[in-house]
Amino acid sequence: MRRYFNTEGACRPDIHYMVRIDDRLEQIKRRYVDRGKYFLINRGRQYGKTTTLKALAEYLQTEYQVISMDFQGISTKEYADEFTFVKAFMRMFAETFEEGGVTAAFANGTQQNTLGEMFYLLSEICKTASKPIVLMIDEVDSASNNQVFIDFLAQLRRYYLNRENQPTFHSVILAGLYDIKNLKLKIRPDSEHQYNSPWNIAAEFKMDMNFSEKQIAAMLTEYEADSQTGMDVDEMAAEIYQYTDGYPYLVSVICKYLDEEVPDKRGFEHIGDVWTKQGIEEAVQILLKENVPLFDSMIKQLDLYRDLREMIKDILYQGKKIPYSPDIKSINIGVMFGFLKEKDGHAAIVNRIFEMRLLNMFIAEEASKSTAFQYGERDRNQFIKDGHLKLDMVLKKFVEHFHDIYGDNDEKFIEAYGRKFFLLYLKPIINGTGNYYLEAQTRDAKRTDVVVDYLGEQFIVEMKIWHGNEYNERGERQLAEYLDYFHQEKGYMLSFNFNQKKQIGVKELRVEGKTIIEAVV
Repeated sequence: MRRYFNTEGACRPDIHYMVRIDDRLEQIKRRYVDRGKYFLINRGRQYGKTTTLKALAEYLQTEYQVISMDFQGISTKEYADEFTFVKAFMRMFAETFEEGGVTAAFANGTQQNTLGEMFYLLSEICKTASKPIVLMIDEVDSASNNQVFIDFLAQLRRYYLNRENQPTFHSVILAGLYDIKNLKLKIRPDSEHQYNSPWNIAAEFKMDMNFSEKQIAAMLTEYEADSQTGMDVDEMAAEIYQYTDGYPYLVSVICKYLDEEVPDKRGFEHIGDVWTKQGIEEAVQILLKENVPLFDSMIKQLDLYRDLREMIKDILYQGKKIPYSPDIKSINIGVMFGFLKEKDGHAAIVNRIFEMRLLNMFIAEEASKSTAFQYGERDRNQFIKDGHLKLDMVLKKFVEHFHDIYGDNDEKFIEAYGRKFFLLYLKPIINGTGNYYLEAQTRDAKRTDVVVDYLGEQFIVEMKIWHGNEYNERGERQLAEYLDYFHQEKGYMLSFNFNQKKQIGVKELRVEGKTIIEAVV
């Protein structure tokens, strides 16, 4: 059977194209397991946690007795009290413990056993086992809103602290979305004790689980050997990384769409056209329209944590530089869910795909009440000629609308919302055919670059706040340099100018050999 890209469940190298993680497994073994650490693999949804655990269990088995459990196998009723939990836990333990017998008898017995009795038995098992025992538990989130699980963690902690006197597990690995210190937050969101944890003996897991460009390229090399597409492997790996920042699910799903869905699209009938930058843009377009569980989970969490939602809107729309601090609840939650990361000392959204999806959602929410969006919807047919987007005309028309609708607003209002109005105007013009994203490298309170992709053509639009002629001329030179990076000869500049003597309109400039269409509102 031909291997394929997998986005459902754990990956297996014999049937799936996947990034090889042998180096990562060796580091986890050496830095954590060999040292007897208890730790949590806490990452966002579909981050490859289950795949990593399964591969690690196999990797460790020559030196350790690995007990691999999935708490989704314990039903809700089995968390009713510690007696039913103990029986369910020991049943699962017995299924994996190679030197069974006593565990099976304990799990199937008719008497009720407490957590204390269970841990006494587990200690005896650890003492007599032929190899050190490593306990792995996946999907701990399925247990984390149950008090009995908190009590279970407390017992793990007690035996860990007394491990010199009472034999216990050599290493314990839990995997899930929620950080252990936030388990009480999930149980009682409004509790002042929400950060108390019975498992504060856990080592901090600092392994980078993102895929690098090199790892993506190695996976694509395997695919290319089988498929002979003629792709430039390094270029494709770099482009996929630019969109995903190596987020495992996003890497896999883009490759899956390139392999299975893009070839059915118009203009991509030849395999040599699929594995290109244009093919990746098409795959991204498909992904942004899909209701995948990863995005559903993201929206659910943003609805639950409104402060985090507003923070992300400020980052996207206004280019706010929010200092990164794990002590700020919204930032801590955003990092835990995999939405935010630290970049240059500030909180940043983790990848371009997330930014595009979130921006699309925010734009859609405001579309029905936005005059700018309604004007864009009305004007959209004016700007597409023979399949090409005429962005010069878009800017000219936006200047007219902006002056009519928003010209009387004060400087503070326009500085905060001006760029959002342009994005709202542009969205219906390219919607369904093109996409845009905000370039993270240039985004700040003064300047934001929008990269527009439309049917294989790319347009760079710098949106900035006017801060005098000298700053403006420097911005023109920066845009010209930035066009070199994108291999473009023409760029666009939209300036929000609060000078009373400003000249509103659109003009064409030549800057360092580049053509720049500058619009001033």
